[in-house]
Amino acid sequence: ELLEMVRKGGGENAILRHTQRNKKLFVRERLKMLLDDESLLELSPLAGLDMPYGDVPAAGCLTGIGKICGIWCVFIANDATVKGGTIYPIGVKKQLRAQEIAMQNRLPSVYLVDSGGAFLPLQSELFPDKSHGGRLFYNEAIMSAMKIPQVAVVCGSCVAGGAYVPTMAEEAVIIDKIGTLFLAGPPLVKAATGEDVSPEDLGGAKLHSKVSGCSDHFAASEEEAYECIRNIISTLNYEPLPEEVTEYDSPVYSSEELLGLAPHSYNYSLPVKLILSRLMDGSRFQEFKADYGTTLVTGFGHVEGRLVGIVASNGELSHDASLKGSLFVQLCSQRRIPILFFQNTAPHAAEPTSLSQAEAHANKLKAQASMMSAVACAAVPKITIVIGGCYGSESYVMCGRSFSPNFLFLWPNARVALVDSRHFFTMPKSEENDCEGDGLELNHLKKQLEEESSAFYSSARLWDDGVILPQNTRKV
Repeated sequence: ELLEMVRKGGGENAILRHTQRNKKLFVRERLKMLLDDESLLELSPLAGLDMPYGDVPAAGCLTGIGKICGIWCVFIANDATVKGGTIYPIGVKKQLRAQEIAMQNRLPSVYLVDSGGAFLPLQSELFPDKSHGGRLFYNEAIMSAMKIPQVAVVCGSCVAGGAYVPTMAEEAVIIDKIGTLFLAGPPLVKAATGEDVSPEDLGGAKLHSKVSGCSDHFAASEEEAYECIRNIISTLNYEPLPEEVTEYDSPVYSSEELLGLAPHSYNYSLPVKLILSRLMDGSRFQEFKADYGTTLVTGFGHVEGRLVGIVASNGELSHDASLKGSLFVQLCSQRRIPILFFQNTAPHAAEPTSLSQAEAHANKLKAQASMMSAVACAAVPKITIVIGGCYGSESYVMCGRSFSPNFLFLWPNARVALVDSRHFFTMPKSEENDCEGDGLELNHLKKQLEEESSAFYSSARLWDDGVILPQNTRKV
């Protein structure tokens, strides 16, 4: 339901005004005309969903990965039906993440610019810092130096800082009558000089194609512009990715059953092999150290013909499990095999009550630190799926966001937090303690943690690359 809501952009009235009064295509229609087919992996579609500045679904910006002329590309497209495509802080973060993916995977980038520029009341959260708006242009320059192609379409308003996006791209197309590009639009010209000037005369397609040279291609219509972009992509002479494997076995057990297997409760962790048997080609899995450290499952298998290493939570991450995980991750790195992590943290054991238990905890801590180092240093692609609970240090050990996996996705039931709020201690009674006050404070903290650990809270803030349906995991 949330994804359906987001796909409607700013709503029916905004789409009507955009398409009829302004004679423009809706952003998703634009992408359909660009892509080889309609299979777009949309990134963090729920970003900005419940942020403090209100109704900004998808942050006025759509990012994703799809194919043009057989070449995988990253797309950064403004949705002008949401606040006129105005850029909010979460929109900047979303675009920077898309550029990070493009750089890490050396994917050409396509920018569809249709934006009113930055939202000025939040300029302190948009402009001055290292990870704010200016980083977009910095990244464009770095990507160009890395020989990663970037192309742009000016398919609407392109104002202020946003005007640098197409001018820094290698090739830019501007669309007649609807594409405009300027640092300050007609209202500011009027305020500053008293001169009346039309958007077309100030920064339209003809001006930038014939006079300024800011645009490389003039398009009479949107259809012509996207055909032009497809032609540009076809002439990049860009090294394509290896041919995709087209013949592979489907899992013996249907992936559709994953929806019923997604754990509702976090009092236990699901036997993770039930999940793996519905994800791997032919449900085949070559397990590594099957009888040692069984609370972590490790081994090799294929997903749609590609060999991958699997590191999957199967209970609390014990000392032996951590040592096993550390060795297996190093093996994958040595053999240059990508790793899939499946996080489903089990409830933690009680705190140590004896010296021997404390020593066991210390040994477990040391083993987990070893695995953290192995995960951080493994020079292979890493993809993390949170299929259940994800708490505390096990988030780090299992390649959570702070350990920079190439991609991180969540199932809708996922929980991500420092601690599991249900395991809070109760306040001991004493004359000094205001038990009632402390209890209220504890309940408030529990409620806050419960709210902030949901998959949707995480995805709204771009702590991941999106919430996905369990049955779509293999495809994603």
